[in-house]
Amino acid sequence: MKRKHLLLALLAAVAGPVFAADTAYNIDPGHTYPSFEADHMGLSFWRGKFNQTSGKVSLDRAAKTGSLDIVIDAKSIDFGHDKMNARLMADDMFNVEKFPTILYKSNKMIFDGERLAAVDGELTLLGVTKPVRLTIKHFKCMIKPPLQREVCGADASGEFKRTDFGFDYGVPRFAPEIKLAIQVEAIKAD
Repeated sequence: MKRKHLLLALLAAVAGPVFAADTAYNIDPGHTYPSFEADHMGLSFWRGKFNQTSGKVSLDRAAKTGSLDIVIDAKSIDFGHDKMNARLMADDMFNVEKFPTILYKSNKMIFDGERLAAVDGELTLLGVTKPVRLTIKHFKCMIKPPLQREVCGADASGEFKRTDFGFDYGVPRFAPEIKLAIQVEAIKAD
């Protein structure tokens, strides 16, 4: 019996991780930071991120299906500027007291051959839910050496208009278009 386990371990080391159907992963909050870019009166673009994110991923690479549920703590907004952070939490902006979380829930994963290419889902911001597509620029799963567990990571991007969610502050002086850039890693659940 030991010989069989050794052979399987050697095959896994040579072939890479084996992907089981419908594998569950937990978002790694230490390696996941949704960030965004917003117009500042046409003078420059301010870039901010959220420092606290959690969620779950389910992935079946053979069937080319899965799901993604992300929860972002709106109070963890970080522009690297304390006054700006405080201002963005106000009632006429992110209104973090009334809407403490921002949610993204997928409804379809899109593959290009074996590669995850996009995720269609719904973003809930300020209590309003609208469709937002995330384009996956990079996607990879591997056994991460320090953890000795499978970890999947991606670089995703997307765009939306904040006014579609009722976030109207400063329009038209501040353009409503928002660009997203999301680095995400998720660890295979036990």
